[in-house]
Amino acid sequence: MNSFHKNIAYRFKDYSIFEQMANIGAEVGRSINWQKKDNEEMSKNAFYRALELIDFSVDDPKNKNRLKEILRMREVLVDYFCGENIYKSTEENLNKYFFYFNLAARNK
Repeated sequence: MNSFHKNIAYRFKDYSIFEQMANIGAEVGRSINWQKKDNEEMSKNAFYRALELIDFSVDDPKNKNRLKEILRMREVLVDYFCGENIYKSTEENLNKYFFYFNLAARNK
């Protein structure tokens, strides 16, 4: 698999969990926006970038006590974008979930 975030891969661990999740949320938001514009290729790429950032967060030792939430969030995103949406996720609840991480990262 190609690495999308070559320039931040080495420093992503320096970000707080709020900054990491806000960056993931930005990619999810981009994917949703491209989906609404019927640009499947750009939506897919943004989704893959989000997955890559999730993997960086999973690999971050400071997140070992947060793995359950991070991996569940990954599962929900994969279900929403690639699966049958068994969790009944919506654009609104995904954006709302990530909004609070963005707010926390800004208030840091």
